[in-house]
This record gives sequence, C-alpha cells and structure tokens, in this order.
Amino acid sequence: MEINSLCDIIRETSFDLHCFLRHGHLEKIYENALAHRLTKRGVDVKQQYPLRVFDQDGTPLGDYFADLFIENRLIVELKACKALADEHVAQILGYLRSSRIEHGLLINFGASKLQIKKYILSQDLQL
Repeated sequence: MEINSLCDIIRETSFDLHCFLRHGHLEKIYENALAHRLTKRGVDVKQQYPLRVFDQDGTPLGDYFADLFIENRLIVELKACKALADEHVAQILGYLRSSRIEHGLLINFGASKLQIKKYILSQDLQL
C-alpha cells in the first residue's frame, strides 16, 4: 500500500474514533482503540514496538518504543492533551531521525478537535 493511502486510512480511522470516544480518555485507550480498528481494516499494527536508535555512524544506542508502528514503515505517536506543543513535534522528529524511519504521524485525541500532523524526514536530510 502506498504511504499516502496508508496515512489516509489512519486519518479516517482516527477521525471516526474521535467522533465515538471524544476527548478525555487516557492515551493508552486511544492507542488500543486505534490499533484495534486498524487491525480490523487489515492494516499491520504493532503497539509499543521497539525501534532501534542509532548513532550517526550506525552504532545502535538502544530502543525507543513507538506507540504504533504501522506496516513496518510508519511511526504513529499518540497524545491525549489539550494541544500539541513544540516538544511533541521535537519528539516525533527525533524518533524519525534516530530510528531512520522516513514517515511519521503525530495524532492528538485530547483536544475537542482531532489534531493530526504528518512528518517526512528524508534520509538525505539526516546526514
């Protein structure tokens, strides 16, 4: 599946989920619900998936756990807060850079209006 189509499915599913649950739940509830709904749609979803963090020279430094790792190529970081902040953006960009995954979504279920931002970190820009 093409990455933009995959992101569209995640956006649609997140919107439906937000309409049903609204805001006010813990992040883990949204994580479980989104994983469940995406799996029902045939999407490969891994929760709290360990992604290797690498140094510039390729040395593994440890693991970070992605809220959701979709189709082995998309990091989804979930939030349940009033509004996304700069540190949330820095977090997803750091995860993309250090794990060398190119695509990520930052989704906030905690606001009255669902917030979704897509990030692309080209391998060429990382060096």
